[in-house]
Amino acid sequence: MRTVAKYNIEYNYEFKTKLLQWANQYREVVVLDSNLYNQKYSNFNMVVAVGAFTSILTDWKNAFEDLHNYQSVTQDWLFGYLSYDLKNDIEKLQSNNFDGLHFPDLYFFQPKKIFLIKENTLEIQYLNFISDEIENDFETICNIDLGNSKIPNKPIQIQQRITKDEYVNKVNTMLQHIHRGNIYEANFCMEFFAENCSIQPTQTFNKLNYLSQAPFSVYFKNNNQYLLCASLERYLQKEKDKLISQPIKGTAKRSNEINEDEFYKNQLEKNPKERSENIMIVDLVRNDLSKTAQKNSVQVEELCKVYSFKQVHQMISTVVSTIKDDVAPVECIKTTFPMGSMTGAPKISAMQIIEELEETKRGLYSGALGYFTPNGDFDFNVVIRSILFNAQNNYLSFSVGSAITSKSNPENEYEECLLKAKAMFEVLQSK
Repeated sequence: MRTVAKYNIEYNYEFKTKLLQWANQYREVVVLDSNLYNQKYSNFNMVVAVGAFTSILTDWKNAFEDLHNYQSVTQDWLFGYLSYDLKNDIEKLQSNNFDGLHFPDLYFFQPKKIFLIKENTLEIQYLNFISDEIENDFETICNIDLGNSKIPNKPIQIQQRITKDEYVNKVNTMLQHIHRGNIYEANFCMEFFAENCSIQPTQTFNKLNYLSQAPFSVYFKNNNQYLLCASLERYLQKEKDKLISQPIKGTAKRSNEINEDEFYKNQLEKNPKERSENIMIVDLVRNDLSKTAQKNSVQVEELCKVYSFKQVHQMISTVVSTIKDDVAPVECIKTTFPMGSMTGAPKISAMQIIEELEETKRGLYSGALGYFTPNGDFDFNVVIRSILFNAQNNYLSFSVGSAITSKSNPENEYEECLLKAKAMFEVLQSK
């Protein structure tokens, strides 16, 4: 049983910065920040979980079975991630590309302390409660002095794993696969990285989060391993017997000039290539959800709607289903993973070709991070627009990608990748 306390707070940038700074003293930290982006399926403004009471860490072999056992036995809040390479547990696939980060393929923990913020109400839940511990922690958080907390980042030399010419050649090879009928669409990604570098993780996250203000932002820490994430995309959410998937396909830049910005948005709404990308993935998601769905319950609630975020306009669809009786929560994830927006169609063929053409093991990038609730509901994002950092070997990485279809122009796809990388470059190269 968890001990629960509630407080009325003034929820603002200062309070959430203090909460992050306080949380970072722990070995295990997850901070989920919606940045007040109100949408239909939002549950919290912010969630913070710290300190592992129990945990599970494993490679891809039997990972979903291990996670199912852990979740069904624990029946408590669990926070963690699923790396892209768990695909190897589902299909006969491999991940043999270079890995500079060396994160486990799967990691979840049962937190000792949880903070749930909705509007101006803070709910605190502690395991193994010690008298006055909640009150003392709350006072400590409120009294943190943010005045002298900034430490200048050292300059970081960012390198590109694939040159522009190599990228164009690889996309042309992918187009050949498409023209032969091997695939219809595939998400092709490339890595930017830095070696022998050092960053201040909380400061870097605060900068990235301020720049992007994304609805599925995450600060994750597991000892020396960090994810600083400004994701715009929900992978999968379960609310009782309902599953919700919200794939993103279709990107356009923003402008500070109102008329020009509206022009970019309208162009995205009407762009036949972007719409076809999105619709192909919606069909894939519909098929994935059908594996655990009650008959005739898979529905497209919203198709190709354009939403505006601080850095970009994005085309998002919402697909829902009603889950069959007696389907375990982890089974809903296993039958839809990895998400269609980061793979392609047909999914298995796309993942095989991705592995051949990409030069970096994706790992946590294009995986998912989120939580399970005690009653088996869950909510996971897609790990995109993210900085990954291993403080033990001082290796930093961020990857970006785009969907390749028969209508793709390699030069345009490359420019889209640079647009998606803009916020990470700005954060890492500013003092």
